[in-house]
Amino acid sequence: MSLKALKQKALQNDMVRIEYEKLAGEFDLMNQLITMRTSAGLTQEQLAKRIGTAKGNISRLERGKGNPSWATLEKYANACGYQVKLQTVLDKLSSA
Repeated sequence: MSLKALKQKALQNDMVRIEYEKLAGEFDLMNQLITMRTSAGLTQEQLAKRIGTAKGNISRLERGKGNPSWATLEKYANACGYQVKLQTVLDKLSSA
């Protein structure tokens, strides 16, 4: 079974789907970080050197392990040629 098929099957379970949706913001951030780095043509090691940290820190950040500061996110984005922007949206799960 492919990962995509497994995900679709798991999300049919209401409890799994609700928990997955609660983590959507984290998944989005991880995907954005990886997309920024790869679109800049950088490896994790190259990015780490640019912002003065260890490759393992970049790896953990991209896997959603840890709690990065705003400054860390700015350094990461700037090194990839991006800026960080905070945007708020109505929480559909809380307002239902």
